[in-house]
Amino acid sequence: MQRIIRSFLFMITMLTTASAYEHVILSGGPALTRFENYRVPNDRHDRWWANFIRAATLHMDILRSQYGETETITWYVYKNGYDLRGREDGKPYTSWIAEQAAKRGAKLVWISSGSQFISNMNALPAGRTKTLHYFGHSNKHCFLLDYSSQILGASAAWLHENELSSLSRRPFSKNAICKSWGCYTGESMSKYWRQATGLKLIGAKGKTDYEALSFGRMPDINGRWTY
Repeated sequence: MQRIIRSFLFMITMLTTASAYEHVILSGGPALTRFENYRVPNDRHDRWWANFIRAATLHMDILRSQYGETETITWYVYKNGYDLRGREDGKPYTSWIAEQAAKRGAKLVWISSGSQFISNMNALPAGRTKTLHYFGHSNKHCFLLDYSSQILGASAAWLHENELSSLSRRPFSKNAICKSWGCYTGESMSKYWRQATGLKLIGAKGKTDYEALSFGRMPDINGRWTY
């Protein structure tokens, strides 16, 4: 009898796990302060190193409150940006990021390029990715995983709209929610995302502002959301 009960409980666990969805988060890296100090004050970026990290962890907390603890959160982070900024600031930022992932039960995956992110996405189980959110620098044509950390005012790693044809529709669930919290994405990249995946990519028509994180809120937008 006990064997039957154990088998029944195991089957229930497997069914619950199989039905759980995946939530994907991608965080780009911060600028270096020494580069940004060359700009006039109003044009400087990332005075706080953790804009794209805190936004991601706040989003994780929202996901956990909405979907519970059984669903998978996979967090892709552009590592080189945090290695470089950590060296500049003398802080173990990559270790702190790993601690934040563990605290929320998220699977942390370090990446070094947009193509690596696409490869990882394409390998996810079919129909399981329910949400995908990007936090980082961007322009209307691409996610700027790196920005002003290796070259002043320029990017050394990105995910461009022309690369999206390599992104498979297979991992996404029907009506999956995809959103970019970077600047200007809704002005061009959202169209290419939909062509590649069949899904809307909610993006900003205008700039996004991460100052709202100081008040425990998700980033604001100086413009409007579109797709």
